[in-house]
Amino acid sequence: MKSPKPDFESTDFMFNRIDLSGIDSTMAEATRLTRAGRLSEATALLRRNAGIAAGTTEAAKPGFDVIDLVAEPVQPTTPAREPTAAAGSGRMVAGSFTCPAGSRAFKLYVPGHHHATPMPLVVMLHGCTQTADDFAAGTAMNQLAETQGFVVAYPEQSQAANANRCWNWFEPAHQHRGSGEPSIIAGLTHQIMRDHPIDPARVYVAGLSAGGAAAAVMGAAYPDLYAAVGVHSGLALGSASNLISALAAMQGRGGAVAAHGHAVPTIVFHGDADSTVHPANGDAVIAAASAKGLTVLVEPRHHARGRDCTRMTGTTGDGRLVIEQWTIHGAGHAWSGGNARGTYTDPRGPSATDEMIRFFLTHRLVVSQVVV
Repeated sequence: MKSPKPDFESTDFMFNRIDLSGIDSTMAEATRLTRAGRLSEATALLRRNAGIAAGTTEAAKPGFDVIDLVAEPVQPTTPAREPTAAAGSGRMVAGSFTCPAGSRAFKLYVPGHHHATPMPLVVMLHGCTQTADDFAAGTAMNQLAETQGFVVAYPEQSQAANANRCWNWFEPAHQHRGSGEPSIIAGLTHQIMRDHPIDPARVYVAGLSAGGAAAAVMGAAYPDLYAAVGVHSGLALGSASNLISALAAMQGRGGAVAAHGHAVPTIVFHGDADSTVHPANGDAVIAAASAKGLTVLVEPRHHARGRDCTRMTGTTGDGRLVIEQWTIHGAGHAWSGGNARGTYTDPRGPSATDEMIRFFLTHRLVVSQVVV
């Protein structure tokens, strides 16, 4: 069922709050099970408790594609295949970054034909259970980078930080500037900007699922670094602060989400049949990035051989496109228009890769805002 559109005249977008009282023992037991490597048991416990805490006896819906917390993946939509890193005459190189918050490996695609220098940079944050190579293959971002002349970075979450390679978007320690994973991703971005001919006014961040939620965090925490944000099947900053509230948010029962003081232009993709991350979360991301006084246009789109969708845009009084939302009808938890060589892709949908890059390249940071 299609979720209602947010009220763009309001800076607050409210969801039903989950009652977190009386769950300390559940959290302690879930933590014990997780540390013991018993991930499926921990997730089953959290799912049961989330239903009870929210005042419902409805059983958790089976068949999740990706669980963005502690559960193991079950039945991915497309079988994983060996991804091809190269898209043309460019090259995929491996790197790493270390700072006081920790270390992360990354892959970097540098196009063979530098259409112009300095080049834009797109930072891509994968979903749970994925790797940099898998995400590159599924999004086909390298192919577009080769033809349009931009650099793509794929930071890779470590299993030491999360057993299923999920970005820890729901933990307060990883939701702020200068701490945790945001500081690592920002530092990694700066390192690439120093080592390669990158235009500091054209740096962007996007992600899928847990990576989409992490991208929303990065946009809010570093509006002076990223000129625009892409969130695919993700969640808004502020929708969760622990495992229990994260599961509730994924089911469409998140907390209050307010617009940020320095909203970054944001494009959102979300399937309205997503049973892993409820599509209401896409609305929340848009609401958090919105400001008063936007002119909103809703445009249905029909694809004869693919999925129909609805595109919503929000423009400022001077005509600048600052928010854009694509609701893909009938799509689940997968990258729209993706390549079946990667996991969690939906080749039938309109291309999120093409549309995100089109949106990104219309936005530049003001030079005085850029911090290098």
